[in-house]
Amino acid sequence: MKIHLIKKQKAKSQNNKAMCAQQFSIYLLLIIAGCFLLIVTGCNNKKNTHTAHVVEKEQLLYTCSMHPQIISNKSGNCTICGMQLVKKETSGEKSADATLTSLLKPTNEFVISSIPVTTIKKKEEQIEIEALGNIAYDTRQAGSISSSVEGRIEKLYVHYRFQKITKGQRIMDIYSPELLTAQQNLLFLIKNDPDNTTLIQAAKDKLTLLGISNAQLQQVIQTGKPSLTISVYSNYSGHIHEASNGGAMNTTSVGMKDIALLTEELTLKEGMYVKKGQSFFVVFNPAQAWALLNIYGDNQGLVKPGNRVRVVPETSPDEDFRATINFIEPFYRKNSKTLTARVYFNNSVLKIPIGSQVTATVFGNTKDAFWLPKEAVLSLGMEKVVFQKMAGGFKAQKVNVGMLYKNHIQIISGLQPTDSVAVDGQYLMDSESFIKIKN
Repeated sequence: MKIHLIKKQKAKSQNNKAMCAQQFSIYLLLIIAGCFLLIVTGCNNKKNTHTAHVVEKEQLLYTCSMHPQIISNKSGNCTICGMQLVKKETSGEKSADATLTSLLKPTNEFVISSIPVTTIKKKEEQIEIEALGNIAYDTRQAGSISSSVEGRIEKLYVHYRFQKITKGQRIMDIYSPELLTAQQNLLFLIKNDPDNTTLIQAAKDKLTLLGISNAQLQQVIQTGKPSLTISVYSNYSGHIHEASNGGAMNTTSVGMKDIALLTEELTLKEGMYVKKGQSFFVVFNPAQAWALLNIYGDNQGLVKPGNRVRVVPETSPDEDFRATINFIEPFYRKNSKTLTARVYFNNSVLKIPIGSQVTATVFGNTKDAFWLPKEAVLSLGMEKVVFQKMAGGFKAQKVNVGMLYKNHIQIISGLQPTDSVAVDGQYLMDSESFIKIKN
């Protein structure tokens, strides 16, 4: 019985070994078949890939010079930047435009591209320059009120700043011991030596020089009594300003802190003493004014005396007027980097308030000027450059520019009329390596 079980186990073990050998053969066949299948598939893929490359090579494609990921089978514009698509070279042939020397040049000196080019154009441009400004008194029409004698103010007839006065209006009465003595000398000569016309005329002339009027002089002679005071009259019409505060208020920079000056009382009071020749007031005529226009740096070379200008007051936008540039101040005003152009005009009808704001349009033209599209010029801080077309690519070229008007910029020097430059230089600039320009 025991021997029979041992034989049975040996037979079972042999059967298991046979089954394992059969399974190993099947697995080996499957592995060989899989490897063969992979080899066949790889060959087919390589063939298909080669065929696709051949098709792509034969097909004409377009791409963007700035965004190479944009590829199209027809010409048009880039969907990202809007540039015109260029032909994509897929043949692998050597480019006739780009040489090895060009490709090895630094990007801040030489750029390879097929961007469109343009040239500077010479033309006379009719320009319109916008400017802001304000209305101020015409200082040519200013007059001074002063005293011809030394004395004390007995009576003051003006009481506040910017009071309107007329020509011949009485301003103040001054008591002057010098004037009183001169009157007494004249009356003494008339009474005691009436035939001495020479001395009498000299006494009259002295009183005239002291500021007494002919009417006052005749009144003194007729009454035989000296006048204790002399009256000071205005020879001008307009608004009165205190001469001690520098005359007219600075209308170009009136702020809230200056409003108090308009309502303060006069520093000149009755009972105060004045000196001979002292100026009390300055009179400005509001009927004669000028517009002070601020001209910014880009346009300063184009605004000249004689240019026509249209001025629009902010107080009456529908009552604009035409005038001309009369004078350009040869200096910069305090805390300002703009030139000031003066426009004289008659304000008697318009009655524009002094100090009010205006907008203006200055009309001018440029003769024999060269222009480029403003996109063609790049600003590098203190320098301006363009990309000039050279053999094989573009070279950065320094230029001197003038004014910027609308979509064009004036080229003063650095280019010849036959030089071609990139229409839009911004697309050719490498912001990381474009550091300096070689002359």
